[in-house]
Amino acid sequence: MKQHLSRRTLLRGVGVTMALPWMESRSVWGDEFPPQPSDAATRAPVRVAVLFSGSGFHAGHWWAKGAGKEMELGPVLEPLTDFREKLLFVGGLYNEQALKGNIHSSQTGNMLSGASLADGGEIRSGTSFDQVVAQRYGRSTKVPSLVLGCERSNPGIHKNYSMLYSSHISWSSPTAPTPLELYPALAFDRLFKDQTERGEQSVLDAVLGEATRFRKKVSQRDQQKLDEYLNSVREVERRIEQAGQQGELQGWRPTLDKPNIPRPPDGIPQNLADHAQLMCDILVLAFQTDTTRVSTLKLNNDHSYLQFPHLGVEVGHHELSHSDRGVQSPDWLKVNHFCLEQLAYIAGKLDAIQEGERTALDNSMLMMCSSMMSGIHDATKLPVVLLGGGGGKLETGRVLEYGGKPNRKMCSLFLSMMDKCGVHLKEFGDSTERLAEI
Repeated sequence: MKQHLSRRTLLRGVGVTMALPWMESRSVWGDEFPPQPSDAATRAPVRVAVLFSGSGFHAGHWWAKGAGKEMELGPVLEPLTDFREKLLFVGGLYNEQALKGNIHSSQTGNMLSGASLADGGEIRSGTSFDQVVAQRYGRSTKVPSLVLGCERSNPGIHKNYSMLYSSHISWSSPTAPTPLELYPALAFDRLFKDQTERGEQSVLDAVLGEATRFRKKVSQRDQQKLDEYLNSVREVERRIEQAGQQGELQGWRPTLDKPNIPRPPDGIPQNLADHAQLMCDILVLAFQTDTTRVSTLKLNNDHSYLQFPHLGVEVGHHELSHSDRGVQSPDWLKVNHFCLEQLAYIAGKLDAIQEGERTALDNSMLMMCSSMMSGIHDATKLPVVLLGGGGGKLETGRVLEYGGKPNRKMCSLFLSMMDKCGVHLKEFGDSTERLAEI
């Protein structure tokens, strides 16, 4: 039988894609697909999330020393005290291209890509590493990536650079920032709308119509093989259903199959603390239900206009960041704490979710970063901290300092992080090598 067919023949239904076994009259899932580890189905996936706060942090208080539970954290990082054994402090990294321009937008637009930015009001950056992961790794989930924010984009141009650079850290392509979701209700709908109805449908029922049509196009021997295969799928579904009723699991499954919080109200919350916590909750839910494995949460813009009345701080974020001149700034430290508390909140929620021998935090990589060390625009070294074990692939409880070392590129960190997600690139941005210690 002569068939002009793709080697990637699949059965597809509503919300379902089913790979087929090898058949003599069809080329199905050829040798170009490397075999997966034998225990891949029983392992929880690695999730990656990036939290960003513009204008840096209090430079004199961003530090860590020691190891494990004896690690000492600077005042800015105090909210992460309970996670010292699951924390990786990474100092001294930078983006070389961010040193050009020396303003907020020129230091933020390439935060996750290391790309050279176009000036003169033109929009050109580089695809950010989270979207590279999403484009390859995110194919297995309903939502390839979740891009959240708590402040609207800044319009206009600042000192010859578009302010779009200050407002977006996630870029789907060099000329397209990934759409930013500011409304908690809409982010919730994107994750969970119609999901329950899909989950109630048998995988086999979803592809049965296409399977019937496919059966007519293969040899009699392959028809028998297809029938045996579909019957085995039905049997596995039946056994999994019974196991679920008995509280047992076969292979890894998300700990939730539907949201455990109500849909947020429409609109943008007027209280920043409420807004940020809702976005954190949605991010955790997305990971817990395996609706996505990649997310970014931009707490504020670089050159932000946000204010913090809930902290008793009436000065705007950008103006406040310039108070960091090497002296104690209590209000700036309050705002720094608020940002790190969001990371701690997410980490705590994930660490309470057991996934086999590990927690969801152990199976994740959460990165907090900014595009400058402090509000005086110092981008020669960036504040970076990671929480989570990357599925057992990331050794935590350590302080790594790259200042003065030949390889201290942020893109080297991204290459290392992508490896943990199974996305292996020879180069990314301005780097061709990993950070050996990560």
